[in-house]
Amino acid sequence: MREYDLDLQLHGPWAGGTSRNISIPVLSEQARLKGLDVLVTADILHKQWFEHVKNNIEEESNGVYRDIKAKCNFIVGGEIEDNHRIHHLFYLPSIESAAELRTKFEGKGSLDCSMCGRPKLHVGAEEFAQKVHDCGGIFGPAHSFTPYTGIYAYHDSLKEAYGQMHKHLDFIELGLSADTDLADLISDNHSYTFLTSSDAHSPWPHRLGREFNRIKMARPDFKSLKRALEEKDEQLITLNAGLNPKEGKYHATACNSCFSKYSMDEAVNLKWKCLKCAGQIKRGVRDRINMLADSRQGSHPKFRPKYMHQLPLAEIVQQALGAKSAQTKEVQQRWLAIVEKFGDEITALVDAKEQELLEADKAVGEKIIAFRNELVLYIPGGGGQYGVPIICSSKEEMEKKQKEMRRELEGLSGFSGQRTLGQFSGKSDNNG
Repeated sequence: MREYDLDLQLHGPWAGGTSRNISIPVLSEQARLKGLDVLVTADILHKQWFEHVKNNIEEESNGVYRDIKAKCNFIVGGEIEDNHRIHHLFYLPSIESAAELRTKFEGKGSLDCSMCGRPKLHVGAEEFAQKVHDCGGIFGPAHSFTPYTGIYAYHDSLKEAYGQMHKHLDFIELGLSADTDLADLISDNHSYTFLTSSDAHSPWPHRLGREFNRIKMARPDFKSLKRALEEKDEQLITLNAGLNPKEGKYHATACNSCFSKYSMDEAVNLKWKCLKCAGQIKRGVRDRINMLADSRQGSHPKFRPKYMHQLPLAEIVQQALGAKSAQTKEVQQRWLAIVEKFGDEITALVDAKEQELLEADKAVGEKIIAFRNELVLYIPGGGGQYGVPIICSSKEEMEKKQKEMRRELEGLSGFSGQRTLGQFSGKSDNNG
């Protein structure tokens, strides 16, 4: 058995709001740079994407799929939206079982339109789960707490959502706006394994693998994934890695137009209408979880792995250089140099020793180490706008910025209009 890093939620080019650059060859190459060993095929029910996948991956041995250039392993799977707008993930044993599942959903929604990579199906959660189960697959809710399409936005329990099929539920995918500490405040969730996935809409490493799972597997295939999810006592999932939930677009309760943030009491008193722009106030993940919380902070089942907060390497480089964007030429050059030095991004972020980081790039290495040591502040996201991380160089700098930015950090200022990371770096005075 060896450890693999997996990203099990992303999209192809036929889902809404996704990059047209997405393809199996591009995903495989970018996964190599990121440090991911296994990806989900994504959107496997869409006919054109299904054919693309089938033509670009091959079964090397029983159940192990790799792209034809042997750069990345793939597990067959995808995501659907049910008749209550809730999103669900599924994984299947084979390409053939994906074709079988597709036939079960034919006539129950549009599977092949230009925006149907994540098909909207006229089935409820229980019926969806039953059909996946009948094909030998596994299933669970996607970004479970988000206010528009998360299962906890519409239901108070997983049993309420999935009916009798809740007994067969295989995992809970947390989404960017929650982590283990938040999700385990709901005691019902202590029975389930958590997955952390990027939900990437583009193939590039600042999106791909921004959340991932480290899992001990005999082989990088469906069978080993299923075992890791089911055999909790073996603790085969060794790490959930992802963004701090404050970075998530729906972490705090906020206006979905101007992004002003509100407490729950304020939102209720205002009847969910923004005081500043009259837009709709959307309840955030943090407040929704607090409504359902019945477990104490820090209470986790014994099988629960560590949750490691991380940040895409390009964004850390951006802060180290005081750049206005993670896409500038200088940032990308420094990013690539570090990736080439360590072999991939995840190794640099998670596994590299401090001295190795400092020898490779002192400025960036110091920021990675500071982030690992939690010398970071967050302006929380909400209303559909990502939060802003601010990496500090020392405890003294962190304490100073906490005082200077208290209202923004606590979401008290009606902050709107996301600033760039560079504006909050140590070089912000020189970079706008």
